[in-house]
Amino acid sequence: MGFLRSSCAARPIEAGGRGTALDRPTAVGWRRPSVAEVIAARRPSEPLECLRPDVLTGIARSFVAAFPGEVLYAVKANPRAAVVGALARGGISHFDVASPAEIKRLRRLCPTAELHYMHPVKSRSAIAAAWRDHGVRDYALDSASELDKILDETGGTGGTAAGRGLMVRLAVPNPTALHGLSGKFGADPRTAIALLRRGRAHATRLGLTFHVGSQCLDPADFETALARVGEVIAAARVAIDVIDVGGGFPVAYADITPPPLSAFWAAIRRGVARLGLAPSVRLWCEPGRALAAPGGSMVLQVVHRRGRALYVNDGVYGSLSDGGREGVRYPVRLHRDPARPAPTAATVPFTLFGPTCDSVDFIPGPFLLPDDVAEGDWIELGQLGAYGTALGARFNGFGAAEQVEVRDPPLDHADPAAGPASVRLAECDAARPAFPLCIPADAESTATGQA
Repeated sequence: MGFLRSSCAARPIEAGGRGTALDRPTAVGWRRPSVAEVIAARRPSEPLECLRPDVLTGIARSFVAAFPGEVLYAVKANPRAAVVGALARGGISHFDVASPAEIKRLRRLCPTAELHYMHPVKSRSAIAAAWRDHGVRDYALDSASELDKILDETGGTGGTAAGRGLMVRLAVPNPTALHGLSGKFGADPRTAIALLRRGRAHATRLGLTFHVGSQCLDPADFETALARVGEVIAAARVAIDVIDVGGGFPVAYADITPPPLSAFWAAIRRGVARLGLAPSVRLWCEPGRALAAPGGSMVLQVVHRRGRALYVNDGVYGSLSDGGREGVRYPVRLHRDPARPAPTAATVPFTLFGPTCDSVDFIPGPFLLPDDVAEGDWIELGQLGAYGTALGARFNGFGAAEQVEVRDPPLDHADPAAGPASVRLAECDAARPAFPLCIPADAESTATGQA
């Protein structure tokens, strides 16, 4: 049963060398198991994170091919080595990092990747270490005091200091986002203009960055933000090298079908075209959720049922924070022991309670599941490759999750035509060759501490 890895694994991964350290040797005849096969073999009693590396690699390739600029993966969405490695294999070589820990981690996993420190507020020690020890050259800011810190810790004000990049974070409206991100960070236009004027003399690369909010549902929000960018550039009257449109690209949930990403690309192209920028200006984006969410799901076990409430072994202090805080309705399906009767065809709405003794540990849903779901069943929640285990804590002694790599497609919606939202373990594809009960060690083992 050796295909599961603890989230705190720490094993060496490579003999040496530089470049992306995550390419996995493939054994002849080896293949990843399905989620159902893993459950059948292991019957997990702890939360199980099911990562889909092939899905992640495919999404990365699509992003890189479609976006007219550099794609920076927002590491905060999911820093696991398996995720970073799969995205790197898909062509992601730039990463949006926000802390010393993320910088150290990415330098171990992808030594030659370009790291961009896009957190607008950083400590002096963090800036100095990023510059001196890890070769980070791009820094976001939204205030004069942050600019002072960056200049002080990256070589002072005497010139452009060896490739220094200064990215001024502009506050923009977040009208359709799940999480608004302009309340905590972002300069007003007047401040942004002053920062651009001052920063130009000290930057090899000077840019404007913004964020329309996480899970933005209207492509027009990018055009609105880019119009504000244009006003600031016109008023500042300095040359700009980079426009960073941030993240916010959405994914589907059980009750949300967002516009296709092509609509967002088109809106961004229109917005940028109106700016009349020089051809040399580079375009960046910082996707997190849209790159990683479809590449993961969580398998939880039902430990108790009380009416239409299911008590499961993970919750808002683990991987389901967005489900509790924002009411996200993850796509769901049932997995059942084949020794039990097949699930009923009729589905009914359920709510979830997590394992802690805190009554706030509640996920309202509703989640449509067979009416006879019971203790011992497993439920799989999709779209949790981003902002799932990355948000987990160890409150009340819960929160540990094992990790496995699977071959399944994304669990990104419920298909009414497919019948009950359930999978019986006995219905695994017996015609496929048997899989070894192991997953080759990957770069998760390089990291110290939890990913």
